Amino acid sequence: MSEERPGVLDGAIAPMDNTKLYGHAEAEEFLAQSYRSGKGHHAILIEGPEGIGKSTLAFRFANHVLSHPDPQAAPEHIADPDPASIVSHAIASGASHNLLYLARPVDEKTGKVKSAITVDEVRRAGKFFSQTSGTGNWRIVIIDPADDMNRSAANAILKILEEPPKRALFLVLSHAPGKLLPTIRSRCLPLRLSPLGDEALAAAISHLGIGLEDARTAELLRDAKGSVSEALKLLNYGGGDIIAAYRQVVAADGPAARKAMHKLADVLSGRESETIFDFFVSHIEDDIMGRARQAALEGRVTVAERMSRLHSEVTERLTVSQAYNLDRKQTILTVLGDLKQQLA
Repeated sequence: MSEERPGVLDGAIAPMDNTKLYGHAEAEEFLAQSYRSGKGHHAILIEGPEGIGKSTLAFRFANHVLSHPDPQAAPEHIADPDPASIVSHAIASGASHNLLYLARPVDEKTGKVKSAITVDEVRRAGKFFSQTSGTGNWRIVIIDPADDMNRSAANAILKILEEPPKRALFLVLSHAPGKLLPTIRSRCLPLRLSPLGDEALAAAISHLGIGLEDARTAELLRDAKGSVSEALKLLNYGGGDIIAAYRQVVAADGPAARKAMHKLADVLSGRESETIFDFFVSHIEDDIMGRARQAALEGRVTVAERMSRLHSEVTERLTVSQAYNLDRKQTILTVLGDLKQQLA
């Protein structure tokens, strides 16, 4: 993780610092035109898979609005932020009086990012609005992602969404909008972003200064699933090795399978393995659901139902393990054992 920006992957550019966005021209056009019309919604739910540019889009739009506070005088298109401008510099440094960024805070005792956005973080929004109410400019809150809010935080933000202050704009980011309170979703205008295509993903990776070897490019673009963050985990965190080890577990039998399972569990339960563990969780859940969909398409209903149940069980087991800080290695071995049993 970046030491300067907690939660930012090694090799990534923090969204508030990023001057480029790839693959979402239509979404940018919609936001620019909606704002210019003067009839834009006060809360926009920007949804889509993790790592495809939702946060970067939110900061670009916030920069656009704060740079052009009069909607009718705003440009028709969102331009790349100018790092030398007063607005861009204030946003990047976290010193803007008109923008509040809500994300999982850093635990002062451990120095690690907390597991949820707490109600105390959301209460900052109330203070933010009261302090900036006399400026006359827009006041923008970015919640990144709203999926990370605990129940108390979600209820607190809902109260603000129900009666938003004048000239307030909420940019609510979500990797999985189905996890949000229905009442929050109902008060937001949904804006769905799709995973990046190969060309856009390659351009985004190149923008990070990462050169791709021709022999690995096709494999990387396939395994990254249109996500820059997934590509970085594959390149900088050993994600490719984790996928290879997982496939070995699935393919092996008997003692060889058990040995492969323990080897993979040892790597994933290491002290500094949070990022790669999250990568593994996402990969195994996607793999199981992919097997369920494939079985359904082939008419193997029983297998599809079994895989679907396994997906729910694995997700619940991993969630409980993380919530109660259970032994990670044992949890991984149990999950892999359940998978092997269902695939037998």
